[in-house]
Amino acid sequence: MRVAVSEAKARLTELARRAEGGDDITPTRRVEVVARIIPVVRAPAQAARFATIDHAVAMSKATPGPSAAQSQNFLYSEDGPPV
Repeated sequence: MRVAVSEAKARLTELARRAEGGDDITPTRRVEVVARIIPVVRAPAQAARFATIDHAVAMSKATPGPSAAQSQNFLYSEDGPPV
């Protein structure tokens, strides 16, 4: 929604409420846009952030892979190491 700066000054409370509702307000001076009034995106609560971090840490735990003790067995035949 475009509105003249002088009009925006007189209607600031109403325009702020519209921005909270999701409208993008653009004050203009002589047809040129000079600002934007947009809704603020609120950060999640601290507890929610910590829960997200705890979940990410739990999901990133390493799982055991194959044993390194037997990792080079493919190099040897039944007769022993290659000569």
